[in-house]
Amino acid sequence: MAHTITSQPQGTQAYYSNQRTTWNSEVMDCCEDMSICLCGAFVPCILACQMAQDYGECCCLPMLPGTLLAMRTGMRERYHIEGTICNDFLCMCCCGPCTLCQMARELKVRQ
Repeated sequence: MAHTITSQPQGTQAYYSNQRTTWNSEVMDCCEDMSICLCGAFVPCILACQMAQDYGECCCLPMLPGTLLAMRTGMRERYHIEGTICNDFLCMCCCGPCTLCQMARELKVRQ
């Protein structure tokens, strides 16, 4: 028994922008938001957990090794921010608390 096709399936068209942006603040702009700055300076683990929750992940995620680097890279991809994984790695290794503050400020601006 053959069925006749009366309409063809229609594809969806997605819009992808190749336009890249930059971070809303620099790594060393820690004093731009004093509450984030103080939290990042004195209790960075709390800031990291709060940031993971704001990003849509489990608050315990930053306790696993390498996850902050993954979150930074994911944040760059989600918001189309210029950069490389190598740059993300160097930022996290050389100035981790300042980089964490930059990521928290970015999430605050984007939400």
